[in-house]
Amino acid sequence: MRIGELSKATGVSSRALRYYEEQGLLRSERRPNGYREYPPESVEVVAFVQDLFHAGLSSDVVRDVLPCAQNEHPRGDCAALLARVQKVRDELLRQEQQIAERRRRLDAYLAEGYETPSGRLTAPQRAAG
Repeated sequence: MRIGELSKATGVSSRALRYYEEQGLLRSERRPNGYREYPPESVEVVAFVQDLFHAGLSSDVVRDVLPCAQNEHPRGDCAALLARVQKVRDELLRQEQQIAERRRRLDAYLAEGYETPSGRLTAPQRAAG
């Protein structure tokens, strides 16, 4: 399938597909006329790559994970790659906890007011509606 067909089948722009190929995330063969030809399984590969990107993984991590997911010969240890992905997940959890704590503090300040060096500061009252 050509790049336009793959783009239509996946909803991913041709520009992004070329980027995936440059990053080693997607493979194609060049036809004699210069067009890229993608194998049928490229639709699933693109969907998987998109999922990993949406999960917050970098193209470097995705590139290393793909061979493990495709039953190919990976460059590294798949267990170590899984540990890298888990590390990203753990970092996201840490960030979520940090954001939740910041939001809790702001909610408390807004609800109760707080002390400043010049006295008590309270949130403006909302008009009854």
